[in-house]
Amino acid sequence: MFSNRLALSFAVVVMGAMVIPLSRADESGVEAGFVSLFDGQTLKGWTGDPHLWSVADGAIVATSTDESPLAQNEFLIWEGEVADFVLRLQFRVADRGVGNSGIQYRAKRFPEAGEWVVGGYQADIDRTNKYMGILYEERGRGILAEVGEKITIEPGTNGKDFHKEVVSSLGEPAEILESVTAGQWCDYEVEAVGNHLVHRINGSATAEAIDSDAENAARSGLLALQLHAGPAMQIEFRHIRIKHLPSK
Repeated sequence: MFSNRLALSFAVVVMGAMVIPLSRADESGVEAGFVSLFDGQTLKGWTGDPHLWSVADGAIVATSTDESPLAQNEFLIWEGEVADFVLRLQFRVADRGVGNSGIQYRAKRFPEAGEWVVGGYQADIDRTNKYMGILYEERGRGILAEVGEKITIEPGTNGKDFHKEVVSSLGEPAEILESVTAGQWCDYEVEAVGNHLVHRINGSATAEAIDSDAENAARSGLLALQLHAGPAMQIEFRHIRIKHLPSK
């Protein structure tokens, strides 16, 4: 009898221990405090050109062809806004074609350029790893922080120019991106708190910035995924989730 009770007690403890992780993440594996932005089956909650964006095998897929090359960058736009947040997702860029994409955040629309055109901060994606992980500003100040750079940005004298200073190194670009390979899924994290921006790929910081150029910096805006102009390419995104933070 004692042995049976002991076995039963042990089983209860084990079952309880198995339940604990489920309180920290939902069935889709979303971490506590994060919410999923993609249901894995549809583009519900997103808007973009249906000829370019689709869902296959649990991922958002964007494809262009040599027969119909894109004249300009196109975007799949989330139907919400972000301010201070941590965004996590997985991406896979095809090991062929142009392979240039990115994650737009705190962005704004440019309706004069097209229905699904935005500009703003971009966490870059590049098949060749030359621009992978950099901080770029679409339709704005261009390349801000390159791979391995931690920078500060100060305003210029006329509201358009700006001063960038590299204050420290995050490491050698080749070492930072050593685990990033075209054709394979990689983890991307974007953290934006106040004017402090950090990009991480596969756990390594790729670019970091303190943007004090108040006239050009953005504190809130849209979130979008990019399909780059030019020859044929394919980019995929999945497991997209975000944690909204109190604004600073």
